[in-house]
Amino acid sequence: MKRVLFAAALATFAFASTVSAQPIRIGELNSYKAQPAFLEPYRKGWELALEEVNAGGGLLGRKVEVISRDDNGNPGDAVRVAEELVSREKVDVLFGTFLSHVGLAVTDFAKQRKVVFLAAEPLTDKITWQNGNRYTFRLRASTYMQVAMLVPEAAKLKKKRWALVYPNYEYGQSAVATFKTMLKAAQPDVEFVAEQAPALGRVDAGSVVQALADAKPDAIFNVLFAADLAKFVREGNTRGLFKDRAVFSLLSGEPEYLDPLRDEAPVGWWVTGYPWYSIKTAEHERFLTAYQRKWKEYPRLGSIIGYTSLHSLAAAIRKAGSTDTEKLIAAFANLGLSSPWGPIRYRASDNQSTMGAYVGVTAVNQGRGVMKDFRYIDGAAVLPSDEEVKKLRPAQ
Repeated sequence: MKRVLFAAALATFAFASTVSAQPIRIGELNSYKAQPAFLEPYRKGWELALEEVNAGGGLLGRKVEVISRDDNGNPGDAVRVAEELVSREKVDVLFGTFLSHVGLAVTDFAKQRKVVFLAAEPLTDKITWQNGNRYTFRLRASTYMQVAMLVPEAAKLKKKRWALVYPNYEYGQSAVATFKTMLKAAQPDVEFVAEQAPALGRVDAGSVVQALADAKPDAIFNVLFAADLAKFVREGNTRGLFKDRAVFSLLSGEPEYLDPLRDEAPVGWWVTGYPWYSIKTAEHERFLTAYQRKWKEYPRLGSIIGYTSLHSLAAAIRKAGSTDTEKLIAAFANLGLSSPWGPIRYRASDNQSTMGAYVGVTAVNQGRGVMKDFRYIDGAAVLPSDEEVKKLRPAQ
């Protein structure tokens, strides 16, 4: 009888050991086919972070696996993929998405399915404010944060007549609405004399540039990115739209979008971006060395986001000592970690990280677009207070 009990105990122990040794599974979804310029480096970023985590012994004594899927840049597909990752692949947490309307769809999915979701890249303020929920966290600086970094410089110029150009979906609409509100508060006499809002990926650059030129603005606020930005810049250069006009532009200092323009890159624009070639902090030097050693190329902004997303989840799991949803939510509250851009923290009030952005002026150097006169602005410096967040965010 003792032998039977001993054998049963051994079997139970062996089974428990096998279960505990099973990998932690992290689900990732993104628009890889739709936005390759940003998301191929992003994938390389999280793959490097995954390698680092596993080389350090994994998490909770277990190896970490990332199960990645393409969401086709479509909210419906993203929800379907997220459900597949949770139900069939049995992932412990989710991260990713790029486009804001896709990120919002997965934000709602996370709430309905009670699963932790780290929105890596989508920028709309709604993800952490109006549509925010206790299960959804966001890494990257939002439209509000990035606009708040640019508006003080825009207001200094005292330009009265502004034109606006943006992709006609959640991200563009959110960015422009915030810019209007903030600039009007800083400069009450400002006028918005033209708006062009082409569909994402389908800008008719000639007609857009002509409409803006016809309005005779003193300055332009641009939110176009990727191929739309390149077409806009080239057509604007050809027609002289930017001559003697101030231009402020979200994301246009990111190498994903600046590099393809080469010597056609805009000169003198105020932008948010990533001047990887000139950042000399210890944290960034460590990341840059590791990234170039693994991939034999320089990082892009997507690389930073992918890398820091995976490390954020790893930090939360370590702090929680578990992959349990409620314990992870508690762990994310005021979670701090080091990033290639320095320390960041996930605020308990709105689940938004304090990752900031680099702000500077575009130039052309040795045949390529670069940022000069840049500085890093900590996200904590441009976020509203916890009291203000209570008014923006639904009761949890």
